[in-house]
Amino acid sequence: MKQFGSFIATRLFLAFTTLVIVSFIVFSLMELVPGDCAERYLAFKNTQGSGISVEDIEAERVRLGLDRPFVERWGKWLVNAFQLEFGRSCILRVEISQLLGEKFLLSLAICLASLVFAYVIALPVGIMAAASENRFLRNTLSFVSYFGLAMPNFLLALCIMLFSTVYFGNSMTGLFSEDYRDAPWSMARFMDFLGHVWLPIFILGWSATAFALQTVRALVSDELGKLYVTAAKARGVTGWALLIRYPARHSLNPIFNSLGFDLNRIFNELPIIALILTLTDAGALLIEALARSNDQQLAGAIIFLLTASIVAVNLLSDILLAALDPRIRKGIMI
Repeated sequence: MKQFGSFIATRLFLAFTTLVIVSFIVFSLMELVPGDCAERYLAFKNTQGSGISVEDIEAERVRLGLDRPFVERWGKWLVNAFQLEFGRSCILRVEISQLLGEKFLLSLAICLASLVFAYVIALPVGIMAAASENRFLRNTLSFVSYFGLAMPNFLLALCIMLFSTVYFGNSMTGLFSEDYRDAPWSMARFMDFLGHVWLPIFILGWSATAFALQTVRALVSDELGKLYVTAAKARGVTGWALLIRYPARHSLNPIFNSLGFDLNRIFNELPIIALILTLTDAGALLIEALARSNDQQLAGAIIFLLTASIVAVNLLSDILLAALDPRIRKGIMI
């Protein structure tokens, strides 16, 4: 128990250190963008017909605290970020936490659901593909997994949208119907959400499933030929009982370790899918902040939250793996 507690403490320290480093990188990138928040906001006001002067810019800098040293501003931003307070959007002039709110939770739910979708399919199918002696089945599963890796998610989204529009007259975009888009949460709105969200979950889980399937198949195949599996067969253990108790159990540790990596890949694909499917989530906000409005404060907040989510998933997977595998918690692997 003492070793397990030490393992958790070590992982917590590494997770915290990672977030501090990421916050420094994100904040530095926000600062390196030409023009600070005061200039961008007043330039935006200028496009709306409001005249600005050098004195206006300097006054706005003082009001926003941009005249203070870099380290002081970063430290304040970091403390506020751990409290989920990111200040105001540079362009929209509303609280970022209020602006993200539901949108980020929707994005996180979509990505986590895509990850679960990928592994629910990849784990049993990958084990079956490794253990099966049916050449047709093995080749079919290989083709499906390679096709999933080769076909980009955005192309799959476009194909589904085109097919749905041509044959059903519905582009299947968005997360809600028009009647529920701005309505408060209710059972009817939740059911409407489920009727739309399955598509981005399927699309984002497409390549993740193929990648995980290939990984599971390779890991289990490597374990099947080892002596402890042969010994188990000699004792009369066969079928799924043999696969689950021996090769699968010993080969799936890397799968737990790759959860954060797979979630990161899904997050990376989310903005493009959000743009194609016109989703009203954090992915769409990130594209808007980076490519259109140049709202670095909003973009930085989204990137930090995405990183924190990935770090949290990695931390939980490490703790779960240590709880299941005594070799890890005894060795205090870092």
